[in-house]
Parts: sequence; C-alpha cells; structure tokens
Amino acid sequence: MSMHTLHSLNRLVWTALLAASVAVGAFLIVPMAPVPISLQPFFIMLAGFILGPRAGAACLLLYVAGGTIGLPIFAGGKSGLAHLMGPTGGYLIGFIGTAAICGFATRRSLTRPAPPLSWTRGALFGLGGLASAYVLGLLWLIVRLEIGLWKALAIGFAPFFPTDIVKLALAVAIYRYLHRFNLLPK
Repeated sequence: MSMHTLHSLNRLVWTALLAASVAVGAFLIVPMAPVPISLQPFFIMLAGFILGPRAGAACLLLYVAGGTIGLPIFAGGKSGLAHLMGPTGGYLIGFIGTAAICGFATRRSLTRPAPPLSWTRGALFGLGGLASAYVLGLLWLIVRLEIGLWKALAIGFAPFFPTDIVKLALAVAIYRYLHRFNLLPK
C-alpha cells in the first residue's frame, strides 16, 4: 500500500470515528425545550480542529445525512427529515459550518503536518464556529416557532453559550494534547 493510500485511510477512519463521537454526544444531553444541551458542540469543534476544514465539514455532513435518512443519531435519538425541519434544524446545518471554521485554525496540507494550536487561535476560530451554528440555529428557530429575536436568544442561545465556552476550552485542550504527543491523523 502506498503512503498516500495509508494517509487517506487514516483520515477516513478519523472522520468516521469523529462522526460517531458527534452521534454519541447527541445522547449525552440535559433535556431542555425546544433545544437540549448536549456534548455535540464539543465533538463538533474537536472534529474541526483534528480533521481540518474540508474533512471536518464532511464529517458533520455525514452525521447530518445519517440522521436525515433515519438513523436515530440526533439529540435524544431523533431522526428523519421532519426532525431536520423542526426547531433544531438550523443548529444541525450550522454544525457543518462550525466544524469547517474550527478546521481553518489547524489547516494542514500533504506537505505540512498539523500545526500547533494556541489558546487564542483556538478560541477565535471556535467562537467563529459556534457563531455559525448559533446564527443559523436562531434564524431557523425564529422562522419555525414564529417568535421574535429576543425570545429566540432567550431559549436558543443564553442557556447554551456558557457551557459551549467550556466545551470549546476542552476541545482546544484535547487538540493541544494530541498534537503534543503526535497523536493526530497524518
């Protein structure tokens, strides 16, 4: 097997592993209506940091596609197109952007390995990634529930943002650990 084939296989395995981690994170929830608190944002940001923008977005596209076709992998074991079109649909689509934006913080190429990630760079790109999910999620919440911006912020942002900051810090810390000990995908 050529080195290129091994690198591609390695990347494919990491992508599948992180997509499965996002699905597991969907089951680790604190139920709140209409949007539950889960560990998904942690795994989504970690996927972006580890995989980079293209593979990170592909990882989340795989997750969203799997849930849309009926695999019970959305928060609380939900699935299907109807769930994607429900109040949380904007967040699910926004997660693809979250992974891509986080991935730009650690962009690599075939000739350049994964770079180190400073706390500042991780925080900036992580916040940008979270903004992607929040903007799409809040807009979709406003449309689907026919509510105003302030109500949407109260139910779709304020309860989640503080814990998402903690999840962001953990994702950066884990990436830094994996990088330090050369455990990232090649």
